[in-house]
Amino acid sequence: MHLLIVDDEPIIRKGLVKMAELYPFEFAGIHTAASGTAALEIIREHEIDLVFTDIRMPKMDGLELCRIIHEQYSHIPCIVISGFGDFSYAQKCLFYGVKHYLLKPVTAPDLHEVLADFMKNRVKGFVALSDCVDVIEQMEQLVWNLEEDRLRTLIGEWKQNCMSSGMNLLQLRQLIKECMALLLKRLQARGLPVKNEWEDKRCVSKDQIFEEMQTRLGDIMEKLLQQRSGTYKNLLDEVKTYIDTHLAEEITLDEVAEMAGFTPTYFSSMFKKMTNETFVKYRIKKRMEKAQQLLAIPHIRIVDVAAKVGYEDYPHFTKMFKKTTGYSPSEYRQQLGIK
Repeated sequence: MHLLIVDDEPIIRKGLVKMAELYPFEFAGIHTAASGTAALEIIREHEIDLVFTDIRMPKMDGLELCRIIHEQYSHIPCIVISGFGDFSYAQKCLFYGVKHYLLKPVTAPDLHEVLADFMKNRVKGFVALSDCVDVIEQMEQLVWNLEEDRLRTLIGEWKQNCMSSGMNLLQLRQLIKECMALLLKRLQARGLPVKNEWEDKRCVSKDQIFEEMQTRLGDIMEKLLQQRSGTYKNLLDEVKTYIDTHLAEEITLDEVAEMAGFTPTYFSSMFKKMTNETFVKYRIKKRMEKAQQLLAIPHIRIVDVAAKVGYEDYPHFTKMFKKTTGYSPSEYRQQLGIK
């Protein structure tokens, strides 16, 4: 668990760190910041689980920090530290989900009591949304890149982890609901017009919850593909033309993707979605079509046909041609009446 302590007074920061270190729990990391601005930088760099923040600070005070955390990192709980005179001001944080306050001067028992209350909720069967941020980020990228197969694999791995945590059905429903809300929010920030319409009431088992999640994300990817189809249609035609005119060369998916200006994984997924076949299968199909055209010309030797469609290995060409057409090249010519 990662703890973040935010206070503009160095002595108080050090004191709070020492108190936290005395708590009978070994933190993965205790981070400190002197302002709300610095705190947000740390939150972006680390998976923070809990924030203690002073209410009065320069540049960005604790109230503004709590507001931003509530809006952008709603999975991170905040505990506000305030002087007696600032308590009414600190209560404004109620609007931002803050449920705990500590009055200065903070003592070790005060701090440990709040930590104990927080830790009590991290019992077996409880998985915090903060523990799923990495998975959500991966899902966001896979959805955006239309990598359906890898997304299905990731959901399967995540499902196993959730099942082994001991969560009951209600806990899993709540976790997936929160994860889907965060994921859709991230996709919306990318300009994708999706609504948070997660519905799992019909799911009566844990398996069904993950099936519903896969279906929902599949629908989103389909909409994303439709949204992009008009933009990519002409480019895809250019890519197919390039492949068709370079059948004799061993061009790779990476080379074609680079030419089109995409990453190989994204290009592969997009190509399959828009053509209903993989890059490799498309190239083999076009090579065999070209081979059939050339075999219909009597004076061209079969071995030269193989070379013209990119097969220096003649036996391999023969094998692929028969696999595709059902005939060997010589048998195909016989069907055409060519000896």
